[in-house]
Amino acid sequence: MNAPRTLVVRLDSAGDVLLAGPAVRAVAAGSSHTALLCGPQGAPAAGLLPGVDEVLVYDAPWVGLDPAPLSREACLGLVDALARGSYHRALVLVSHHQSPLPVALLLRLAGIGWTAADSEDYPGSLLDLRHRRRPGRHEVQAALDLARSAGFALPEGDPGTLAVHPPPDTTRLTGAGPYVVLHPGAAVPARAWSPRRAARAAGALSAAGFRVVVTGGPAERSLTAQVAGRHGLDLGGATEDLHQLAGVLAGADVAVVGNTGPAHLAAAVSTPIASLFAPVVPAERWRPYGVPHVLLGDAGAPCAGSRARRCPVAGHPCLDGIDDDQVVAAVAALGGRKNPRPVPGGPPPVRAVPDGPLAEDQGAPV
Repeated sequence: MNAPRTLVVRLDSAGDVLLAGPAVRAVAAGSSHTALLCGPQGAPAAGLLPGVDEVLVYDAPWVGLDPAPLSREACLGLVDALARGSYHRALVLVSHHQSPLPVALLLRLAGIGWTAADSEDYPGSLLDLRHRRRPGRHEVQAALDLARSAGFALPEGDPGTLAVHPPPDTTRLTGAGPYVVLHPGAAVPARAWSPRRAARAAGALSAAGFRVVVTGGPAERSLTAQVAGRHGLDLGGATEDLHQLAGVLAGADVAVVGNTGPAHLAAAVSTPIASLFAPVVPAERWRPYGVPHVLLGDAGAPCAGSRARRCPVAGHPCLDGIDDDQVVAAVAALGGRKNPRPVPGGPPPVRAVPDGPLAEDQGAPV
């Protein structure tokens, strides 16, 4: 029997798509063609995953922080595109709190003959394999569990960690010598430091002898400028795409970042992570996967398990309450290398800057 043409569905953000990577590779190892259906926020990450032959994009009205309105034309357009793909099998990957059934219905209408998903809800005839997620399973492991139950296993020698295509050399952006990335932003504000707290951390890391590189997308330039100040290299908006950001993260000794897409991108390029982990979602499901990491934050804070997008507690204590000493100690423990101090009276340290002016329309959100 010929290997099937298989569709993997992982709607949501770039971070979610990166976490699906090991399951996608398992599917690709047992398929003649592997397509990945994702949302517009996840598409840049989908193009970086090994094993993906084709990327389809659909802005689903039931997912995301700012869901698209329901459109009959868009739904039927997706059904037609999936029908043209002639896929034999589909795996729908969802987080533990989501339902796979809306997209499973569209897959049925497209003529896909066999679909598997984790589902707490009764699926009727929409699923051929209704898989039950094991309690407390990390998102990566849960996706791999589903793939195995559907008959797809990782190839021999694949460790099952996150991975992307080899990133570019970004020394022209970062300059030579060891550095620590501080990524202060997040799509969900509750999962990030306040700007003032992040700026204080940049100063503490710099004072401890670490060279700090601050990253962010074009929309975060004011944030990265405030955080970098005179203590770090501001690369806000300087990375052209997610792949170039992966290069900056790959060159870092350690990444200091919240529970957001760049944390999973850092893991995909094997960079250790000092994780600013707000307990609004459980760490057992969303912590950095497959790399050395230190979780920083108050796991017992009142916001724990709330899924809050904005901190419901005055002062954001679960993250802003982290001591500078804890941050510096975590970076050191994870292998951060300090830079030699400049000789008093000698030439100032050279900092690399991006090529050309940073116009407001340059770059892509990362």
